[in-house]
Amino acid sequence: MIYLDNNATTAVDPRVFEAMKPFFLSDYGNASSIHALGRSARTALEEARAHVARLVGVRSGEIIFTSGGTESDNLALRGAAWQRRGQGRHIITSRTEHPAVLEACRQLQEEGFSVTFLPVDSSGLVDIEALDQDLQEYGDDTILVSIMYANNETGTLQPIEDIARKAHEHGAWVHSDAVQAMGKIAVKAPQLGVDLLSLTGHKFHGPKGCGALYVRSGLKLKPQMVGGSHEKGFRPGTENVSGAVGLGEACRLAELELDERQSRMSDLRDQLEEGVLASIADVAVNGSREERLPQTANLSFLGVEGESLLMALDLEGVAVSTGAACAAGSHSGSHVLREMRLDKSVLQGAIRFSLGSETTREEIDQVLEL
Repeated sequence: MIYLDNNATTAVDPRVFEAMKPFFLSDYGNASSIHALGRSARTALEEARAHVARLVGVRSGEIIFTSGGTESDNLALRGAAWQRRGQGRHIITSRTEHPAVLEACRQLQEEGFSVTFLPVDSSGLVDIEALDQDLQEYGDDTILVSIMYANNETGTLQPIEDIARKAHEHGAWVHSDAVQAMGKIAVKAPQLGVDLLSLTGHKFHGPKGCGALYVRSGLKLKPQMVGGSHEKGFRPGTENVSGAVGLGEACRLAELELDERQSRMSDLRDQLEEGVLASIADVAVNGSREERLPQTANLSFLGVEGESLLMALDLEGVAVSTGAACAAGSHSGSHVLREMRLDKSVLQGAIRFSLGSETTREEIDQVLEL
């Protein structure tokens, strides 16, 4: 199998797996217990938190462990909205967000909040003028702006620093879903200027089922579950120590290897993209070609159904996707590409190739031949 669907999920790095193993088999204590096994689990949990914090560029106490990106997004949006509802009821996001953000915002609309869904241009970049107008119109009633850092389908990177600066001028908190960016490019929350940031381990060779939310020191969120005082009261429930250890190790390795990974994947993506464009007629590149992740190529083969091409490649042992894994089975096509106002033939023929740290030049050659 040539696996080019790493934006959906990645293989667990063997070093991550080895770090996790003891916490399934021998060091299985509850991190809230005060006996020796519990203390050992607590130590491992806090070491993992420190690794995550280092990658994000923040303090350990600002990292809250969750079950993954979807929970982190929901806790950030719903937690911030309900915490600040006495100060305002307006939220701003974009039309090309992950469903975890879009659906949370739609639910908040049903609960009495107002939400603006900003349009994007043909490259997938948020309309900054529309953001400015919205912030001016709603003023201090805007309590939260949530814009993803890297799009999961096209890899397009948003100008989060500019967005955060504008939002803060009006007193809004800023959240960014950085799930696809983390471990692939440098993501430092203080430099981006965000107050809340979501990540998950399985997008960069960590385990599924463990993610984190950065919550800037001093911010309060309304917990979305009840039942205990775990994770500083933000997220009750017995901590997933093995998962946190795996996430922490994935973060440690990403910090050590980031430059090499980024350069290598960018070279391989360019090899794939340039090879396709040189040898196949009527292919379009979707998303920004300047501001994007190093490992993502979203290509439309005009006159071809993307799903048919996906299945044909699968029969040849190549795994790709036609969009986000969370939307698999949907017959409406990619909402991201639709919001970019692309032609119908572009929408129907879109394939996402997403490379990983294990992708080789020989594999790209084989895919180009196919």
